[in-house]
Amino acid sequence: QEDISAAEDDVAQISDLNGLVGPIPPPIPSEDGQALQLIVPLDANLGDELSTVVTDIRDIVAGKDLDLVSVTGPGGIIADFGEAFGDIDGFLVIVTALVVAFILVLVYRSPVLPVVVLVGAGLALGVSAAAVYGLVQADVITLNGQSQGILLILVFGASTDYALLLVSRFREELHHSQDKYSAMRKALRGATAPIVASALTVILGVLCLLFSDLNSNRGLGPVAAIGIVSSLLVQLTYLPAALTLLGRGVFWPRRPKKDDTSPGAQGIWSKVADLVQAHPRRVWVATSLLLLVAASFVFQLRVGGASQTDIFLTEVDSVAGQDALGRHFPAGAGSPAVIIGAASDVDDLVAAAESVDEVDTVAVTTDPPPGAPPGVPGPADGEPKVVDGLVEINAVLGVSADGESGYQVIRELRDVVGEVGDGSALVGGFPAINLDTQDTAERDLTLIIPIVLFVVFLVLALLLRAIVAPLLLIATVVLSYLATLGIAEIVFDHVFGWPPSDPAVPLFGFVFLVALGIDYNIFLMTRVREESAKRGTRPGILAGLRVTGGVITSAGVVLAATFAALGVIPILFLAQIAFIVAFGVLLDTTVVRSLLVPALTYDIGRAIWWPSKLASGDTSSGRT
Repeated sequence: QEDISAAEDDVAQISDLNGLVGPIPPPIPSEDGQALQLIVPLDANLGDELSTVVTDIRDIVAGKDLDLVSVTGPGGIIADFGEAFGDIDGFLVIVTALVVAFILVLVYRSPVLPVVVLVGAGLALGVSAAAVYGLVQADVITLNGQSQGILLILVFGASTDYALLLVSRFREELHHSQDKYSAMRKALRGATAPIVASALTVILGVLCLLFSDLNSNRGLGPVAAIGIVSSLLVQLTYLPAALTLLGRGVFWPRRPKKDDTSPGAQGIWSKVADLVQAHPRRVWVATSLLLLVAASFVFQLRVGGASQTDIFLTEVDSVAGQDALGRHFPAGAGSPAVIIGAASDVDDLVAAAESVDEVDTVAVTTDPPPGAPPGVPGPADGEPKVVDGLVEINAVLGVSADGESGYQVIRELRDVVGEVGDGSALVGGFPAINLDTQDTAERDLTLIIPIVLFVVFLVLALLLRAIVAPLLLIATVVLSYLATLGIAEIVFDHVFGWPPSDPAVPLFGFVFLVALGIDYNIFLMTRVREESAKRGTRPGILAGLRVTGGVITSAGVVLAATFAALGVIPILFLAQIAFIVAFGVLLDTTVVRSLLVPALTYDIGRAIWWPSKLASGDTSSGRT
C-alpha cells in the first residue's frame, strides 16, 4: 500500500508534464504483489520532444527505495534509441579522423598529405551537412540518427577514396614531369573519369532506396547521395588546387623525383601480377571456390528482426523495465495489440480475439462516466466508446509483443478478426507496427537488389563500353557480397551470439557493398582499359594491376576502417552493418579485385571488351 501511495504521488507530478493525451490511470499491481505498473498515455506525435518527456518522467520516479524503477514500453524504448545516437557525432568524427590519419601516415609516410586529405573530407562533410539541413528544414527529406551516422562515415570514406586515387595519379605523373601543373593536368585527365563513374555508381545505388516503403530507408537514400555528391565536388575542386599549390612538398619527406619510373614495377603488386600471368586459371578458380565456401553459410543467416529490447548493445533503462514487466505481468502488457472495428461487431471481435492462443486479456475501450474530465478512461463494464461507428479493443499478448512469437500472434489476430463482419477490422498497435516494418523490409530486399544491379550494370557498360566486362564485374561483386554475408553469419551467431538480423541489414549491406565494391573495380578496369588500348588486353591487365594495386588496397583499408568506426554506436543493426561493409570491402580489395578479377579477365582475354573495338584489336601475344 505504501508503494501504491508513492506511485500516486508520482502520478500527480507526471500529470503536469506536457505531451500527455489524458489522465493517468491508477497504478496496476501485479498478481504476485511484487510490482506496480503505471501507464502514462503519451502523444504519439511528440517527435523529438519524446526524449525530454521520458527524461522528465525518469527524474520524477527516480530515488525510490525499490529494487528497480524503470520507464519502458514504446516511449521508453524510442527515447533510449534516440539517446544512443545523442552526442555521438563529435566522438564519431574524432574516431574516424584518427583512423584515417593513422592509415594515411602508414601508407604514405608523410605528415602533410593526411592533413590535406582530412581537410577535404571535413569540407565535404560540412557541405553535405549544410545541404541536408536545408532540405530537412524545407521538409524535402527526413533525417534520423541512423542516416546521420552513416552520412558521416560515408563522406569520410568516399572522400578519402577519391582523394587517394587522385593523389596516386598525381604522384605517378610527378615521376614523368618536372612541372607540377602539367603533372596535375595529366592526373586529372586520368583520374576524373573513374572518380566520377565511381561516385555516380554509389549515388544511383543509394537512390534506389527511394523505392523502399519504409521512411527510414527512403530517407537514407537522398542523404547518402548528397554526401557522395559533396565528396565528389570537393575532391575535384579543393584537392587539385591544394596538391598543385604544395606540389612535391605534399609528399614530404618522400618527395617524388622526375625519374620516369613506373609505380608497381617492383614490390608486392608486381609479384601479384606475375602470379596472375603465370597461373590465371588456377588463381580465379581457387579464389572463386574460397568465396563459394564462405557464401554457402549465407543459407544459415538468420534474418527476421531482433526484438526492440535486443537492439541495444549496452544496458538501458527501458530494457530492464521490459524484462521486469515480463516477469510480473503478461509479457505483452506494455504494448497491447489494438483492434479497430465496426461497433456492430464488437462482441464478435472480442470473441475472435479471445479465441487466439497467447492472447492474455481482451478489453473494449468504454465511455467515461458522465461529467468526467476529457481523457478519463471508462469503467471495464461500461458501454463501448463509439467514434464514427468504430470501437477500439485492446488485446494484451501472453508472449513478448516484440519478437517472432508476438508477430505470429498478430498474424493470427488479423486472420480471425478478418473473418468478422465485412472483414474491415484492423489490428494495429506497437507489435503490429513492428511486424509490418519487418514484412516491408523483406519486400524491399527482393525489390531493391535487382534495381541496384541493373543501375550498376548500366554505369559500367557506359564507362567500359562493353557488355562482358560489366557482367563479369557484377558477378564477382555479388559473389563477394554473399561470401561476406556467410562470414557475417558465423560471426554474428557463433562469436557474438547476436539475435537475428533486421532485414534492413542485408539490404544496406548490399547497397553499400555493391556500390562501393564496384568502385574499386572501376578504378582497376578503367586503368586496364587505358593500358589495353596501348599494349593489348593481357599486358594491359597486368600493367593496370601493378599501377593501381597499392592505391586501391589503401583506399579499401581506409573505407573499411571508417565503416568499422560506425560500431562505436551501441545499436545492434549499425554494428552489423559496420562489420558487413568493413569486412566486405577488405575482402573485395584483397581477394576479388586483386586476384579474382585480374585472373579471370586475363584468362578470358580481349573478349571481355565485347562488343567494343578492343575485343577485336588485341595485339598481345600469348593466349587469346
